[in-house]
Amino acid sequence: MMPSPAPTRRFYGGWLVVLAMLRMAAQYQLTHPSYQLHRDEYLHLDQANHLAWGYISLPPLTSWVAWLVQALGNSEFWVHFFPALFGVFTLALVWALVHELGGGLYAKLLAAGAVLFSALLRINLLFQPNSFDVLAWTAATYCLVRYLRTERLGWMLGVGAALGLGLLNKYNIVFWAAGIAPALLLSKHRARVFGRRAMYLAAGLALLIFLPNLLWQVQHNFPVVWHMQELKRTQLVNVQPADFLKSQLLFFLNSLWLLVAAGVGLARWPALRPYRFLGWSVLLTLAIFLALRAKDYYAIGLYPPLLAVGAVYMEHLLQAGRWRYLRPVLPLVQALLFIPMLRVAFPLQPPAALQRRAADFEALGLLRWEDGRNHPLPQDFADMLGWREMADQATRAYQLLPDSLRAHTLVLCDNYGQTGAINYYAAGRLPPAVSFNADYVYWFPDLRSVQAIVLVSEDGPDAEDGAHFRQVRLIGRVTEPLAREHATRVLLLIGPDKAIITKLQQRLKDRQQLR
Repeated sequence: MMPSPAPTRRFYGGWLVVLAMLRMAAQYQLTHPSYQLHRDEYLHLDQANHLAWGYISLPPLTSWVAWLVQALGNSEFWVHFFPALFGVFTLALVWALVHELGGGLYAKLLAAGAVLFSALLRINLLFQPNSFDVLAWTAATYCLVRYLRTERLGWMLGVGAALGLGLLNKYNIVFWAAGIAPALLLSKHRARVFGRRAMYLAAGLALLIFLPNLLWQVQHNFPVVWHMQELKRTQLVNVQPADFLKSQLLFFLNSLWLLVAAGVGLARWPALRPYRFLGWSVLLTLAIFLALRAKDYYAIGLYPPLLAVGAVYMEHLLQAGRWRYLRPVLPLVQALLFIPMLRVAFPLQPPAALQRRAADFEALGLLRWEDGRNHPLPQDFADMLGWREMADQATRAYQLLPDSLRAHTLVLCDNYGQTGAINYYAAGRLPPAVSFNADYVYWFPDLRSVQAIVLVSEDGPDAEDGAHFRQVRLIGRVTEPLAREHATRVLLLIGPDKAIITKLQQRLKDRQQLR
């Protein structure tokens, strides 16, 4: 198959700029002021204080972005800016892919509407690796399509760069490759990809970009394996295949017809026949995720390219005859159907108001948390409450100590959310908080000099451990009733004996060895 000619239609870049600006502005209007940052965001932001080539929980790219956030002032505006920016880049790539497939303005607007009015808006709300993950999947697919059309080495190197950067962000992009490789092998493109110099160079570039993190994994005895085992034991075990599939439908519910159109177009329209491998890769990757009981959002990066394909096919179908009268209706349908999605996918109201609408969330399975049980609020919303109160109480506990003890105080938390939140809201007022959870096991101070502990815990020390302190004092609890951290206690522990310090040292050693 010879390279295809370049698209001749206009790109309509002005429209894209306007939509991108609206997209960025909308991102700051989707969270009620009652909510704070999300539990995961605090860990990722704290990683900027400990830059490395890897972490227990994820590769290093998110920490580099967090460093930029810090350099820009560390405000919530900049925390939200970069996920939204990655969302804009994803939108631009979908627009460009529609153009590459021969789509005009109408197809571009359909695809843009599907991206804008979808779960991607929710993904881009939080400072997590998921936004860049979707961007990397979309970029890799776009570059692959460009390579197959042009056979230019630069586009295959673009695939390698997207894959390498994606691996530095989140290992999830491995499943993009796991789906696309067999799909290409089964397609007529296999001779143009496999065994070619371009493929080897792209693979080498991906490995070169990813190599520092791979060496970090080797040096630290592959903590990613331990992390995945923990994830499987505590969270993935509760994932039901039916729930996973239902979520795939809900992600783009108002544009589901575009995904259907993509499947039909790939199967029936000769102009899309060269891209059938995209459909097969989606099915293969979904099958892998189902077999592994993956979380539903792991698969969301599959859909932006499919939306582009579906939009091009719909434009083709509606260009003549009576069907052309549907052209102005479909974008309106996208927008109108997104309104009920807004009411459940985003924290637009205070927590108490959302609790009164619990039935709406329960009907969609959104009250089910990682523990497999239903709760009053969706987990993500409950994970955005109570953090400032917790940090203020920890600061108050620290300020009760005399100056002679403050320099020898350990701020110890149960989990990474508590730890990162305290380090975000109480930065400069407290010693850096640590935890035996996640990456914090590598960031402990010397425990031998500890003379007091500010403890943030769901349970606090039991009677046996409490007996090893000269004084144990309850300072307060998180009072926000709908917070996931509701009733978490802040305690002040003074005068630890040698036995409890030795116990803490041994526990730290075990955790650092991933035991």
